[in-house]
Amino acid sequence: MAKSSRRIDDPLWKSILEQTFSHFLKFIFPDAESVFDLSKQFDYLDKEFESLFPPQPNGKGVRYVDKLVKVFLKNGGEQFVLCHVEVQSSKGKGDLAERMFRYFYKISDRYKVPVTAIAILADGNRNYRPTLYIQEFMGTSLRYSFNSYKILDQDELALRSNTNPFAVVVLTALLAIVHKNMTDEELKEMKLDLYDEMMKRKMNKKTRQGIYDFLTYYVSFQNSENFHIFEKEVETKLGRSNIMGTREYLLDKAKKQGLEKGKQEERAKAKAEKLAEKRTFVRNLIEELKLADDAIVRIAEVSLDFVKKVRADLSKKK
Repeated sequence: MAKSSRRIDDPLWKSILEQTFSHFLKFIFPDAESVFDLSKQFDYLDKEFESLFPPQPNGKGVRYVDKLVKVFLKNGGEQFVLCHVEVQSSKGKGDLAERMFRYFYKISDRYKVPVTAIAILADGNRNYRPTLYIQEFMGTSLRYSFNSYKILDQDELALRSNTNPFAVVVLTALLAIVHKNMTDEELKEMKLDLYDEMMKRKMNKKTRQGIYDFLTYYVSFQNSENFHIFEKEVETKLGRSNIMGTREYLLDKAKKQGLEKGKQEERAKAKAEKLAEKRTFVRNLIEELKLADDAIVRIAEVSLDFVKKVRADLSKKK
């Protein structure tokens, strides 16, 4: 198949950062455990970020994947910093540094707290590595620098030896860049290798599921059937079938929906038949026995409104 059918799923960065954020901080900042209070929950300010930087109409001005997170510090009680993270898998318009500055000053102005920003560059251009924004005019100048992490610069062996779970995320992105022309079979072997790397590291169940999803879906197979084969091989590695493939999931979901729909249809049919029987019974009480409404309510065990409705329908037919 054409190479163009292979797809990189950039939005997965947003979820994986949230599922591994404490590991991410320790991966990027060597002194993270002494600076940040990792025992406190992080506050993910996605909606607040959206209000500061709303997308333009008609899909214009689409942002790259980003994450704004409130992180508490160990010193200073309620003091906290906002870690702005931006992931970019292509050079785009080359305006990353300017955008990072706009993010910085708007976030600083809104929250009045220190801001640390990092751009994760997941593109394949070795020469693209923005870290600085400079603005100068008539003796006035501004200089804004930010953290920049270039995935293509990372050493594969160093990542494999790093016990931090986030290293598997970076390794996934690195291999996707370096081996962008691999075949489906090679991609399957790469994903199985990444799965083994993940299993070597200690992490909780939620983090492990997040990393598994990332390595599974970040780069797509050209032939979707290979996704099913990959998950079957993971099941074999586990020695049990506890990861449901997409096809099985969809089939199982459709089956359950079909059964439920059938039950609903049966219940609706039974309800309609019962209603028709009551309507016939009430109609006979009205036409044959000429009973009053209150008597019909007691005998037929229906509401007064129901009796009046049947009586009104009979009047229309006359």
